[in-house]
Amino acid sequence: MALHKDSVQWAGWANGCTVQRGFLNIANPSLGTVSSGTEQDACGIAGDGGLLSLGDAGIAILQFSTPITNGNGPDFAVFENAFNNTFLELAFVEVSSDGQNFVRFPSFSNNDTSFQIGPFGASDASKIHNLAGKYRAGYGTPFDLEELKDSTNIDINNISYVKIIDLVGSILPDYCSRDSRGIIINDPWSTPFNEGGFDLDAIGVIHALSQNAVSFTDNFGLKFYPNPIQHDLIIETDKTVDYELYNLQGSLIYSGIVDSKQTLDCTNLQSGIYMLKIGNKGYKVVKM
Repeated sequence: MALHKDSVQWAGWANGCTVQRGFLNIANPSLGTVSSGTEQDACGIAGDGGLLSLGDAGIAILQFSTPITNGNGPDFAVFENAFNNTFLELAFVEVSSDGQNFVRFPSFSNNDTSFQIGPFGASDASKIHNLAGKYRAGYGTPFDLEELKDSTNIDINNISYVKIIDLVGSILPDYCSRDSRGIIINDPWSTPFNEGGFDLDAIGVIHALSQNAVSFTDNFGLKFYPNPIQHDLIIETDKTVDYELYNLQGSLIYSGIVDSKQTLDCTNLQSGIYMLKIGNKGYKVVKM
C-alpha cells in the first residue's frame, strides 16, 4: 500500500547520504555516469524539490540519526519521482545496522520479459513486490523489517543504514537484474539521460528507535517517554500546560493539565501512531 508524503505517520527522514553514480547506459560505459542531483537532495522530507539520480546500477546509502526499528506493519518507505502510475523506475532495497553488513529485501517482478520496456514504457505495479519505485511521485513504497527477522548480521530493531541499488531494467542477460527467484526484471531501459535510472526523492521513517526520553528545546521544558510507548506514556514539563492525546482518526483519547509530571495508562490502546498535543505544539508517539 502506497504511503503519502504528507501523512502524519512519519517519525523521521534520512539525514545523510553517500552515492556511487551509475552509468548513463551500462551497455555503453564510454558515455559516462549520470550527474543529476546531489547527496543532500536525497535527505530530508519527500517532495521538497530535490532528487538524486542513480543511473544504471548506481548506489545510494542513506543514514539515519535515530535508527529504524521493527514495529507493527511497514517501518519505512522509499520515494521516487515517477510522473504516473505506470512509468516505474525500480531499485533494490537493503538495510544494515552497522553500515558494513547489508541484507536485501526479497523481491519479485512478474512483468512480461518477452519484450523490452522502453525508456518511457509502462509497468504493472500490481506485479511488483519489495522494489522501491513501485508508486508514483509523492507516494512511498513501504518496507517491513519483519520480513527480515530471520536474517543474520543485522538487528532489525536497530537499522541505521538503507541502501538503494538501481535496478538495470534490461532483459539482456549480460546486463539484467534479477529478483529473489532469479527471474529477470523488466523496467524502462535504456534511459541514457543525466536524470536516468532510479531518482531517489527521500526515505521516510515510520518506526524509529527511541526508548529514552524525547526532549525538546521549547518554552515548556517538555519531555515525553518512552516513544514508542510500552505501557504508560509519561509527560514532564517545567510549566503548567494543557495536553491532549489523539488517534489518527482524530478521536480524543486523553486530555488534562500537567504542571510537572503526568503518567497516562496506555495499556488498552491499539498499536499504531498517536498525536500528542502540548499547548499548541503537536508531536508523534507510537504504541507498539
